[in-house]
Amino acid sequence: MMVNMARNTTCPNWVAAEAALEKYYLPIFYGTEFIVGILGNTAVVFSYLFCLKNWNSSNIYLFNLSISDLAFLCTLPLLMRSYADGSWVYGDMLCIGNRYVLHANLYTSILFLTFISIDRYLLMKYPFREHLVQKKASAVLISLAIWVLVTLELLPILPLINPVITNNGTSCNDYASSGDPRYNLIYSMCLTLFGFLIPLFAMCFFYFKMVLFLKQRTRQLTTALPLEKPLNLVIMAVVIFSLLFTPYHVMRNVRIASRLGSWERYGCSQAVINSLYILSRPLAFLNSVINPLFYFLMGDHYRDMLMSKLRQHFKSLTSFRR
Repeated sequence: MMVNMARNTTCPNWVAAEAALEKYYLPIFYGTEFIVGILGNTAVVFSYLFCLKNWNSSNIYLFNLSISDLAFLCTLPLLMRSYADGSWVYGDMLCIGNRYVLHANLYTSILFLTFISIDRYLLMKYPFREHLVQKKASAVLISLAIWVLVTLELLPILPLINPVITNNGTSCNDYASSGDPRYNLIYSMCLTLFGFLIPLFAMCFFYFKMVLFLKQRTRQLTTALPLEKPLNLVIMAVVIFSLLFTPYHVMRNVRIASRLGSWERYGCSQAVINSLYILSRPLAFLNSVINPLFYFLMGDHYRDMLMSKLRQHFKSLTSFRR
């Protein structure tokens, strides 16, 4: 009796929290990501297109990563308005396209970051030898293959993403809240394994090899200062990557599982799980904001190139006005 009373008083609170998170948390978080991410990624793309003369494999992977981030960030205003208003007014095609770009950014980012880790390790381990993945032609083909592979991975999602008529209007539900949960759970587990866990393992493996190499070099040098920064950045990259992507994939699978009929007897579990799932979603895409920081921190002199180009542009603009 007491358990039922507690459940009756707790469930409305969780349902209200779920609605509040969708209406306020998602638009605010996505809005912040949009503003900061657009500025950072636009600066990176600008520095590549107008400042960088000699491209290498790392530049190609990072440029594709930035394009993926920009494409995702451009979809955020639609999501912000739809969550704030509680309805989707942009039609079926934009709903499907929006969700595709969102997931494509997630999984292309993971793969590009994985190949960047491989490229960094090979460059550090064999500075005078060019391996296959470090050749510019190979990097272009690998980048194209990543886009094609991710698109093929996401094809099963597309038929499931359609606007749904609700009491408040039309809603463009996310993937975990759409379709048959029995089919979705199997597909989501496969996507988690092949799209996230395997690339994560590969990234951690090469970053671990990089850490071992840097520590070995540190012992050989008289001072550790030249290698402190790259060593800290390697560790930071793995930690940030894991913290951002892991909660989303865990909660997405739990959210889909909670929609199975066997979970209905657990009362307000769906509201609790969906609230936690909502919390994890913007965190997964925070990498689009953080990635530009690593462009500047991990070398290649992006900041110097960009500032030099801006100074030249400012001087030419000033002289023209005179």
